[in-house]
Amino acid sequence: MSLQVEKLENNMAKLTIEVPAEELEKAIEKAYQKNKGRISVPGFRKGKVPRKMIEQMYGKEVFYEDAANDLIPDAYEKALDECEEEIVSNPKITVTQIEAGRPFVFTAEVALKPEVTLGKYKGVKVDRIDVSVSDEEIDEEIGREREKNARNIDITDRAVEDGDVTVIDFEGFVDGEAFEGGKGEDYPLTIGSGAFIPGFEEALIGAEIGKETEVNVTFPEDYQAAELAGRAAVFKCTVKKIQEKQLPELDEDFVEEVSEESDTVEEYREEIRKKLADRKEADAKSAKEDAVVDAVIADASMDIPDAMIETQQRQMVQEFAQRMQAQGISMDQYMQFTGTTTEALMEQAKPQALKRIQSRLVMEAVVAAEKIEASEEEFEEEVKTMGEVYQMEADKVRELLGESGMKQVREDICIKKAVQFVVENAKEVKPSSRKSAKKAKDAEEDAAEQA
Repeated sequence: MSLQVEKLENNMAKLTIEVPAEELEKAIEKAYQKNKGRISVPGFRKGKVPRKMIEQMYGKEVFYEDAANDLIPDAYEKALDECEEEIVSNPKITVTQIEAGRPFVFTAEVALKPEVTLGKYKGVKVDRIDVSVSDEEIDEEIGREREKNARNIDITDRAVEDGDVTVIDFEGFVDGEAFEGGKGEDYPLTIGSGAFIPGFEEALIGAEIGKETEVNVTFPEDYQAAELAGRAAVFKCTVKKIQEKQLPELDEDFVEEVSEESDTVEEYREEIRKKLADRKEADAKSAKEDAVVDAVIADASMDIPDAMIETQQRQMVQEFAQRMQAQGISMDQYMQFTGTTTEALMEQAKPQALKRIQSRLVMEAVVAAEKIEASEEEFEEEVKTMGEVYQMEADKVRELLGESGMKQVREDICIKKAVQFVVENAKEVKPSSRKSAKKAKDAEEDAAEQA
């Protein structure tokens, strides 16, 4: 096998890979042996037709496609090993020569890892995030906890009110005709939830149990069923059940039920304050990390080829498919349920795919600039953690990883350390002072342009 590398614009390259004629001949013969049992030629039993006879009848090219498909994966892998460039995309394969007795030649158009020119990565400024917890936030959190522990009490002596949990029968009509999907029985509906089209739930306020109520509504212009969009409808509804949500009192009995740490309301409020503070601290840490990395990306320069982004998009869609599969849903089922397509999922993934690539590239550049390395202790700790996650011994983890996998683990450790480095060296400023500084900088640039 021989390889030629031609660099193209925008960090793309064309690999021209040549496979000797004798290897092509072996692949053609292999394709013949694989397919001869399925080919019929008058005067011959299946599986006994000579190759030359088949080629005379169906053309010499009859086995070329199978031969090419057999040769390309192995030849491409060998080319990757030989190529000194770092390839970061799936190849776009084009066969340029396939003919018995001559070398097999194909090209692979690929993206090359782009170079990164770092800007400022030490001392970048990011907004300081307020992690204080207010009394209002504590009240809101306790309110949510009371909502979770609320009881529904049957109501029989009044009409429907906002916030009630009801059970209804309904049937919808357009121009006096019932329409498909417009009928329901024993349907649970919380008034004010917004589960039905606008105006429907509000019209049920005041309805009494057992009495039919007419609800007049108009379907939204963008309603999913095109035949109903924008049309007026009448729903005949009967309320069969009314329940009122009853919140528990905020007292020591409630505290005893929902908390294992507190005995009094005051202690419970402090418990909630601490939980909210811990949550805010974690969120702020993550937000700061994202902001710092974004700032480093913004001040760096790199030319990322589209093929590299597309490869990342495909990987993300595959990851999503695996998560769906773990939940017992195939991608075909998911797309049928949601009405989406692979192309739509690819497009949705594009911004995050670009961000992943940019983050990785700039952190790799920081690793190189700061000569960051993964110690053997850090590597062993990571392998131990992986073993605990997958419930296997560290030696087994190393065996499954192989050389390339262990190299990837060390690189990932370095990336984490690079992120930690830039975050630790970042400067937090008050949002107002940051905005003022930006205004001053913009004013200086405007003045320079006018001069």
